[in-house]
Amino acid sequence: MKRLRGNEALGEAPAEAAQPEEPLTESAGAAFRRDRLLAALTLIAGVGLALALPFALRAGAEFFLPVTAALVIAIALVPLLEWFERRRVPSGLAALICVLLFIAVANIAVASIVLPATEWVRLLPERIPRIRETLEPIFNVYASLERFIDDVVGEFGGNDGPRTRTVTVEAPNSMLDLIATSAPHAMVQLFFAILVIFFFLAGWTRMRKQTITTRTSFDGALTTARVIQQVVDATSTYLGTITLVNVSMGALVALFLWMLGMPTPLMWGGIVAVLNYIPYLGPIASVLLLALGGLMAFADPWYALLPALAFAGIHVVEANVITPSLVGRRLTINPLLILVALSFWAWVWGTTGALLAVPLLIITKTVLDAAGKPDIAGFLFEEGTLTGSPHEEGEEGP
Repeated sequence: MKRLRGNEALGEAPAEAAQPEEPLTESAGAAFRRDRLLAALTLIAGVGLALALPFALRAGAEFFLPVTAALVIAIALVPLLEWFERRRVPSGLAALICVLLFIAVANIAVASIVLPATEWVRLLPERIPRIRETLEPIFNVYASLERFIDDVVGEFGGNDGPRTRTVTVEAPNSMLDLIATSAPHAMVQLFFAILVIFFFLAGWTRMRKQTITTRTSFDGALTTARVIQQVVDATSTYLGTITLVNVSMGALVALFLWMLGMPTPLMWGGIVAVLNYIPYLGPIASVLLLALGGLMAFADPWYALLPALAFAGIHVVEANVITPSLVGRRLTINPLLILVALSFWAWVWGTTGALLAVPLLIITKTVLDAAGKPDIAGFLFEEGTLTGSPHEEGEEGP
């Protein structure tokens, strides 16, 4: 008792009277508020980046377009590279062989399409009278409707008098000038893209190994290896399967056009195969081009529509039976996402962007599925964070 009183006299509090520790709920609440603040900053930065990125890509298309196209092509060529490397071919030599094979196939495709297409463009002004004569009944209906509308407007709108309009159709004879002015720039971009493909393939094995071994944990290295392999498998599977389907469909269309007696059937088959890489819009453009080509080649309007109708029938079978059975089981993508990606990349980079839309969508979707998607809805409406709500993590709010 004396010792206790002495301690009290010295101002020392007994052990039982020590101050209690802070409740765990306060520290958890502070951590939750800190995580939410960081998530809000991340969300704001992400929204700003998402808004600025399209305009940056569009403004810097001279750099970003060839680089992106080259990377997509290089990823699609990785399985072929690995096939050569498994047979003891050095990485540099295997990359060179892949690039040369790609250039050879691309040159064959371009030669079979561009050269005959230039002749068709040159003949277009000469064939316009034939097309007009073939479509004369439709033009008469349109002219009658236009005269009726003009009469109604003149009756009620107080037309001052007849007005004549002059329509001048100029021959598209500036193709050579366009090629001459744009060829040097296109050649520089093409050469740059080929270099990107070669160096990407040549350093692919070493780069993948370094990316995996530099992870700080075994789980991180395993996740990185899985993401890389999934991106390569998904992209190469899609592009390889779609290329096989498109080439087969183009060959079938060319055979049918040859049976109909349409000039340059290989060119039309190549155009159909290339445009079919663009979902939804590509087949529509193929139908319109085949209809125009049929009207230029044949005088009978019903016979002239046979090429377009034949392709439409072949495409219906391909899009609803063949492609879903080959690709749909492994790569299931929401059609709405395809339309959004198609319109976005077509707006950013034009026709080339439309061709790259689906591969870029597959790469983005594969990375997000493997790395995890942010819980934006939970962050906005359930007081969560960008990585999940507190209820999912078993935490309690403040």
